Amino acid sequence: MLDQKDVQNKVLKVQLEMQAKLGVQGRDLDQALRRAGRRLPRGVRKQVATLAKAAFYARNPKMVRRFEGHEVQAAYDAVMAHLDSIDVMEDRKDRVLGIAGAIAFNLLSVMVAFIFYLWWRGYV
Repeated sequence: MLDQKDVQNKVLKVQLEMQAKLGVQGRDLDQALRRAGRRLPRGVRKQVATLAKAAFYARNPKMVRRFEGHEVQAAYDAVMAHLDSIDVMEDRKDRVLGIAGAIAFNLLSVMVAFIFYLWWRGYV
């Protein structure tokens, strides 16, 4: 049997994990999902949307019965498994290396263009 406290605890854990791993915050899970955007795969976004809908219905004790307990538990397990697999340090390192690579490519392109200009004008 699914009750309000179970749903609220699961939603709070998912929200805190999304804040820790993805750096997204929101007043509720739905807003955090919108802010996460494409950083979550489509299947995981659907599972988070299921949890957000369950949290919305959990505000009313009669409405929380619209969700099966195993459906909410499966969505919670899938989302937490994905969030646990995210390595924050690896993502930061990839972002820094990507920016450094773009800067190096741009500097190399400018130097090649400058040398070509000097060659074209007859200075080299």
